[in-house]
Amino acid sequence: MSKHLMISAAAASLMSLALFSSPVMAQDGMAKEKCFGIAKAGQNDCASTTGVHSCAGQSKVDSDKGEWKYVAKGSCEKVGGMTLDQVKAAAKMKG
Repeated sequence: MSKHLMISAAAASLMSLALFSSPVMAQDGMAKEKCFGIAKAGQNDCASTTGVHSCAGQSKVDSDKGEWKYVAKGSCEKVGGMTLDQVKAAAKMKG
């Protein structure tokens, strides 16, 4: 297997994990959810959905729809972001 193919497969795996993980509980006991399109450059919480990078703090532009931050569950739309369900629906419409 070529090095390029292995890197692509790893990026795809990370992207699927980022898209399909469930809400988490923060240390304060509040349920959190991923909110896409609200992260400032360098302030995303983890991997890009586009596979551009696989770590927190690596986003290059503000409000990239492929970048996310954890927010209190139910507050994402109030701050102008998209929930995971909305991202999945948008991806279905494109494909």
